[in-house]
Amino acid sequence: MEQPKAKVPYSLNSKKVADATKEWLHKRGVTTLEIAELVMLLQQKYYPNLTMEECIHNVEQVLSKREVQNAVLTGIQLDILAEQQLLIPELQDMISHDEGLYGVDEILAFSIVNVYGSIGFTNYGYVDKLKPGVLDRLNDKSLGPCNTFLDDIVGAVAASASSRIAHRKQAEREIEIEEEVTDKDNQ
Repeated sequence: MEQPKAKVPYSLNSKKVADATKEWLHKRGVTTLEIAELVMLLQQKYYPNLTMEECIHNVEQVLSKREVQNAVLTGIQLDILAEQQLLIPELQDMISHDEGLYGVDEILAFSIVNVYGSIGFTNYGYVDKLKPGVLDRLNDKSLGPCNTFLDDIVGAVAASASSRIAHRKQAEREIEIEEEVTDKDNQ
């Protein structure tokens, strides 16, 4: 008698999830550069010397977080299911029309900004209301794809990268001040 094969325990492949996140953003027409442009818009006033390279780096760092990848993939999947008309009718209508009283798309976005604190929340609210750059395109219903979740996710990634920059710039300032005080004390 043949022995049943032992069930292999589930093991997540983090690299596959990270790669899928990048791939699906690309498939849905969103580039890291477009997200970084939102970051620049949010932070340039506070950090005039901020470079696009810093913005891109911070977007990539946000996208490397597992919680963020989970939200990105979940939101994109829900948008695709809505395009394919595969949701239950009431949910289908709400997501397809980006119903104003349907806030689950924002809640999913909050799961991203929640990783980066209150600055992320305020930045997210700002870009969600303003809808600059890529967010305007993602919100244009005449273009076809359903981006009910994706527009909020992209805004949340940009807001989180902005928060990340703000926290790091503050830490850099504190180190500089500490070094200046130490230098004065040593004179």
